[in-house]
Amino acid sequence: MSKNNILILLLILGTAFWGVSFPVTKMAIGYSSPFIFLFYRFLAATFFLSLVFSKKLKQINWATARIGGELAIPLMLGIYLQTMGIKYTSASQTAFLAGMSVILIPLLKIAMYRHLAPAKIWVACFFALTGLAIISIKNDFSVNTGDLYTVAGAFAFAYYLIRVEKYSRNVDIVTTIVPMFGTCTLLTFIMALMGSSNAWLPDNNSFWIAVGFCALFSTAYMYSVSNIAQRYLSAERVSIIYLFEPVFGAIAAAYLLNEELSWRLLLGGCLIFIGMLVSELNFKKVGVLSKLYQ
Repeated sequence: MSKNNILILLLILGTAFWGVSFPVTKMAIGYSSPFIFLFYRFLAATFFLSLVFSKKLKQINWATARIGGELAIPLMLGIYLQTMGIKYTSASQTAFLAGMSVILIPLLKIAMYRHLAPAKIWVACFFALTGLAIISIKNDFSVNTGDLYTVAGAFAFAYYLIRVEKYSRNVDIVTTIVPMFGTCTLLTFIMALMGSSNAWLPDNNSFWIAVGFCALFSTAYMYSVSNIAQRYLSAERVSIIYLFEPVFGAIAAAYLLNEELSWRLLLGGCLIFIGMLVSELNFKKVGVLSKLYQ
């Protein structure tokens, strides 16, 4: 199996962790402020990654620390806005709107770099977003405060992925991961201090279980794999793979919150999978093979 395919499988596994984190986070933030929840989440992730990448810590210099700090701002902003979105709107609408980053990335690249994505990426985006819409949009779809938070978070995530793609070509991106999450920890700690009535030590097991799960799997694992993968995969392709998140989110919601699975999940998941295949397909090779069989 090629390195790219291994990374794709690891990313899909990460989207499963993200999917589970939707209902888990929704339950957790009812016991404390979003910033305190995110502070513990980033703190635990930073500690865990410092152990995993202990040999890489010696290679951190001012340049990699600066890059990590720069990447931390859109990452923290995106996660915070998505957390606020989960708080004020349904998980399904949050998942759909968060997935808008898949179309925002090629648009932002046009605006920032005048770079036009290949035609297959636009086709893949169409299939993936159609599938995501089928899963997430219900008859009573409406725009509320939570939706606006999530849309803003999608812009932040899109910008974050574009910057990771750029830096991963020039530096060892692994050396930026610990500084990035360390900066996220510091920023969320400062924002949590600014709250007037925050419970720093919630007396609820669900809160701490959510912190542990999100820190280890949704944060440390997923963003590390994502950053490493973008050395080999474009931001557009990574964002399309991210759209498996609402599929796993629906499954997790059915298990944890007793929500009903429907035909929407099956059909939408198939379209997302088709979108991922289109983004990975090498049409030049397909053309050569078709000529061989003529």
